[in-house]
Amino acid sequence: MAIAKIEKSELVAGVRFQKIGKLYHFDFAAHPGLKQGDYVIVDTRRGRQMGQIMGFTAPDDGREARQILRPATPRDLLLRQHWEAQQEDALETCREAASNLRRLSDVKFVAAQYNYDGSVVTFLFSAEQKIDTTALQKRLQRKFEARIEMRQIGPRDVAKLLGGFGACGITRCCSTFLTDFSPISIKMAKAQGVSLNPSEITGMCGRLRCCLVYEYEQYVEARRQLPRRNKRVGTPHGEGRVLDQLPLRDAVLVEVGEGQRKVVEREDIIPLEEFRKLAEKAGAPCDKHGDGSCECGMPPGQRQADRLQAAPTAEPPAPEPNKPDEEKKPRRRRSRKPRGKTDDGAPRSRRRRGRRRGGRRSNQKTE
Repeated sequence: MAIAKIEKSELVAGVRFQKIGKLYHFDFAAHPGLKQGDYVIVDTRRGRQMGQIMGFTAPDDGREARQILRPATPRDLLLRQHWEAQQEDALETCREAASNLRRLSDVKFVAAQYNYDGSVVTFLFSAEQKIDTTALQKRLQRKFEARIEMRQIGPRDVAKLLGGFGACGITRCCSTFLTDFSPISIKMAKAQGVSLNPSEITGMCGRLRCCLVYEYEQYVEARRQLPRRNKRVGTPHGEGRVLDQLPLRDAVLVEVGEGQRKVVEREDIIPLEEFRKLAEKAGAPCDKHGDGSCECGMPPGQRQADRLQAAPTAEPPAPEPNKPDEEKKPRRRRSRKPRGKTDDGAPRSRRRRGRRRGGRRSNQKTE
């Protein structure tokens, strides 16, 4: 039991504030008896919120987790249920107040969210441009006792809040299990061979479908192992040209002969171009040779080892005869006197060298 407590004390609790939302990490060292599924009260940037513990995990490096204030009481749960029932009325009040303002005519108010004790109410809206909601916020502050907050969200978040069914006939992914939206590009649709018709690749939110990300990596890996289009390959039916890749079947569509098309599995494909390049390289003479035997295919006589053997060995120059020691004259060395003193040991006077306008200064001897 002691070991389990020590291991659990090194973890953090993952708390979720919405049914399908992100997980935020909090330190539960002050309340070690908390379990998965318990409701807790925490302090966030938007004030005090109630969340549910979804599990325990290791903390992130370099991030400090905030402390859990306390476990939620039955009274907190009743207050949350009461204020959630008031959210629809608050949204209608907000829409009526916004209809009287011309600046907010194109703004779509999606939802109103109370915190667990009703001290803060947040209105979520969407618009194509950034909107200044100061005037609306002042009007709503007169009608609500809670603190008013306005938050602008994107079209994907709007679809997540509204829910509904997607083009596949089931509930939208964003409103069932997606907690975060990944970046999606048109390149993903091209890699999967999906038609670029906007009605087929866009979702109910008007953006590219989130499901384009699910199998993108598998398509990229499968296409990497298959030969590209217009490439000559060998097949059991003969030599042909690749027309298209079929990554789901791990095969390619090959044109063999005149107008004949065959589906060939990747295991039956023969890379003709690679084999031809290897054969040309093996038959051509190489440009690098060692001193030993060369097996590159170079004809005899042209290898480096053959050239070294055929080259005549040049005789080294004969050394010059040594001259007798008598002819060598000893080299005299001049004795150097100290620069700053004379023979008597007196300091030597330094002569100044300079130039005058007429030429060098003449040394004058003193009698």
